[in-house]
Amino acid sequence: MGLYLEIFLIGVGLAMDAFAVSVCKGLAMQKVRKKDVLVIGIFFGGFQAFMPFIGWLLGTRFEQYIVEFDHWLAFILLSLIGGKMIYEVIKGDDEEPGDEKRDMPLDIKELFILAIATSIDALAVGITFAFLSYPLVQSVAIIGITTFFISAAGVFIGNIFGNKFEKKAGFAGGVILILIGLKILLEHLDIISI
Repeated sequence: MGLYLEIFLIGVGLAMDAFAVSVCKGLAMQKVRKKDVLVIGIFFGGFQAFMPFIGWLLGTRFEQYIVEFDHWLAFILLSLIGGKMIYEVIKGDDEEPGDEKRDMPLDIKELFILAIATSIDALAVGITFAFLSYPLVQSVAIIGITTFFISAAGVFIGNIFGNKFEKKAGFAGGVILILIGLKILLEHLDIISI
């Protein structure tokens, strides 16, 4: 297998958490705006490219410290945001139904946290890139671009289901975020391997 194909497949693997979160963001949208898709793609693609770069710079020097807590950080961040989504759906049951909640602008702070949480594993990949002497610029570019397009597709897919299932979709989105965080935690604790 060629090196660039291998990097592309690594990028696809790294993008799966960002894809799932992008689906959740699409679930919450009444109408998909090109600007929102672009912002989501840039956040997730940018962080998926930036984290391997940082990992590569850190190399082996700090690997043991990062690996000890990265999974806990991802789990906590995704669980908090997923819990917030579930809470808003449950709390929203008491209010008048309406589309205004599904048509709110993107929360950039939340998107920033989600992008960090879903790209922490890319930090460890960057460390391995340093060990294996992968070409840094090409690697981060392939990973970033791959994640950008996969995340953009996730927004559209989520929106299709969100428009059909509304409240159930918002609740499912919150549960999915918590499950992604749990999966990351359990994989790093060697309890499961998916």
